[in-house]
Amino acid sequence: MSRARNVLNEPLQNCSTDPITGFFRTGCCDTGGEDVGLHLVCAEMTREFLAFSASRGNDLTTRFSQLGFPGLRPGDRWCLCVERWKEARDAGVAPPVILEATHMSTLEFVTLDELQTHAVMA
Repeated sequence: MSRARNVLNEPLQNCSTDPITGFFRTGCCDTGGEDVGLHLVCAEMTREFLAFSASRGNDLTTRFSQLGFPGLRPGDRWCLCVERWKEARDAGVAPPVILEATHMSTLEFVTLDELQTHAVMA
């Protein structure tokens, strides 16, 4: 079991198992040395964010069966790269964040206040 903490300094909660998310595909936004993209932010997908991500070259809606990626729809929860979340925030299309499932390392890039502005309940 992970000993990771969330941005509230509590044990990191599950983000999603349907679809299964996380860099390690454990359902949690846990990280490690292999995770160069820093998939730290548990976010609830919106149409606006998915379109924004696709416009930046990362189409999250297309299924890639060979990689076990189902394609995301609005309402799905997913561990996002913290830099992509920041970019979306700056563009006014940041998806809602689940604080309890967002890794504490996110606070190295954005403030808790910024995350709370976009927070939804777990």
